[in-house]
Amino acid sequence: MHSRSDDPVATALDRAATLIAQDVVALSAANPVVLIDGQSGAGKSSLAARLASRWPLAGRVQLIALDSLYPGWDGLDAGVERALDGVLRPHGRGYLGTWQRWDWMRETEAESHAVDPSLGVIVEGSGLLTPSTSALGDVRVWVESAETARKARALARDGETYCPHWDRWAAQEKIHVERDDPRALATRVVDVP
Repeated sequence: MHSRSDDPVATALDRAATLIAQDVVALSAANPVVLIDGQSGAGKSSLAARLASRWPLAGRVQLIALDSLYPGWDGLDAGVERALDGVLRPHGRGYLGTWQRWDWMRETEAESHAVDPSLGVIVEGSGLLTPSTSALGDVRVWVESAETARKARALARDGETYCPHWDRWAAQEKIHVERDDPRALATRVVDVP
């Protein structure tokens, strides 16, 4: 077992979370929106959790994973639209937002969750940085990592559940990257080994 200090992935994510926290402070906004995008296994969820744990502003931050919004294995774009309509647009207008969790086991909608417009929000997930969403994100992060490393991490994390769907999901991510150029929309690019 490696200690965290000699784990290059943990080191990169810790450094990135510190820099993004500084970006949040520099905004001088009470309720900033941080968007974190990257392909599967890049480190988005880990980065978002690190940022949430060291959120630099008063009050709590709301952390929303698109994994809870995608309506199934073919739903990358639909999940992003759900975040746009239920979270980002209402938050940007100062309205209470709501999103409904997708129950992957039952393949149906589950409970609803409210999004307080007076608090900051971190939204993370594949496909997130698009021209529409980036207009509503104060800090926009693209997490870059090589496919072999990403695939190894994703399958170690989700194993048998994800393995049969890797290619199907990767094809949707490829379309997103080619169509939306999320790296160009980012205010910060994070390289993860």
